[in-house]
Amino acid sequence: MTSPVSSEPVGQPHFHYANGQLHAEQVALEPLARQLDTPLYVYSRAALQAAWTRYQDAIAGRDVLVCYGMKANSNLAVLAEFARLGSGFDIVSGGELARVLAAGGDPARIVFSGVGKKVWEIEAALTAGIKCFNAESDAELERLSAVATRTGQTARVSLRVNPDVDAQTHPYISTGLRDNKFGIAIERAREVYRHAVSLPGLEVVGLDCHIGSQIESVAPYLDALDKLLDLIDALETDGVQLHHLDLGGGLGIRYEDETALPPQALLDGVFERLQQRGRSHLQLVLEPGRSLVGNAGVLLTEVQYLKPTEARNFAIIDAAMNDLIRPALYQAWHGVLPVTPRQDEPAQTWDLVGPVCESGDWLARQRVLAIRQGDLLAIESAGAYAMAMACNYNSRNRPAEVMVDGADFHIIRRRETLEDQLRGESILP
Repeated sequence: MTSPVSSEPVGQPHFHYANGQLHAEQVALEPLARQLDTPLYVYSRAALQAAWTRYQDAIAGRDVLVCYGMKANSNLAVLAEFARLGSGFDIVSGGELARVLAAGGDPARIVFSGVGKKVWEIEAALTAGIKCFNAESDAELERLSAVATRTGQTARVSLRVNPDVDAQTHPYISTGLRDNKFGIAIERAREVYRHAVSLPGLEVVGLDCHIGSQIESVAPYLDALDKLLDLIDALETDGVQLHHLDLGGGLGIRYEDETALPPQALLDGVFERLQQRGRSHLQLVLEPGRSLVGNAGVLLTEVQYLKPTEARNFAIIDAAMNDLIRPALYQAWHGVLPVTPRQDEPAQTWDLVGPVCESGDWLARQRVLAIRQGDLLAIESAGAYAMAMACNYNSRNRPAEVMVDGADFHIIRRRETLEDQLRGESILP
């Protein structure tokens, strides 16, 4: 479907037009891109703060720990900003643990998710003193017990339960269905909890679930919550006392015409159900990622060539699927804005494609834009699952990242060089 001509940022109030140019806060993006080159990721510090404030306002004094799902964007400056604001962190690897610690995050506010934790990762997390491991299999419980016992430590664990709830999202980002790789089937959870409490070196402290991402309704959360509360009732009869309930993350953002689910609506619905079931004493843990950073960033790119054909008009840009893989991977929609809108060019319908040698290398299709070769475009809502998933396919350097703070900007990751890419490789003698 052909979109109307883009005119204003969608869902990104800290990106706006002023004096005929797109700005991030008070910084004009045209001169920024010309100075630092493209592709270029630009984030707004005020947008990060505003997203965090929406959660804090919704919490309103209730016992909730927000653990930023850092796989969405793991830049040290982003992590340090959330650490400064008081966030916890949801990690899925030893590398993410190291990043959180380097950014000043509090280990006691870290939960360690993920299906494939290695021994060294468990050892590092135990040494750091994290809040909890979210265990996802019987085999992982055995490994956690063995490592904790060998090192003379105690591993605090929650079981990630798969409630078989449809989050009504893209299949690749749905995580709570029976055929997903994540979690322990809820039908087996009671048995697995009994096993967990019998293992040495473990302290069972919570219950965890995560049903997916880009969720737009409270209903799937409440469906999962009802199943979890039934399980908590059953565990109590087995003598298993839990201290926290982790509902994961997954709140969606606005990319096109979606209605983003406000944290207030989620928390009010969850706490009403907890109160009804007599479980309001449990600490609630949330793991938002996309909803904290997704609308805080754009990807700037320059039009290299315009290539009209009989079938389609192609605008060949210098950003590619290796810089932003979501469209190729999920068929995801990102809005496209001219950084400096033109009044001297008729609007036409364009496919925005990159230089990578794949037919799947596209960032946007059928967009109505008035553009010329050399123009700058902003790919919207690129703060989450964008630079974090970038790679060197076709031996392309990964982009630089910039954080705008009012009228100032800071380079928070320099542009990768070919020397960076080749470092660590060697030729056979």
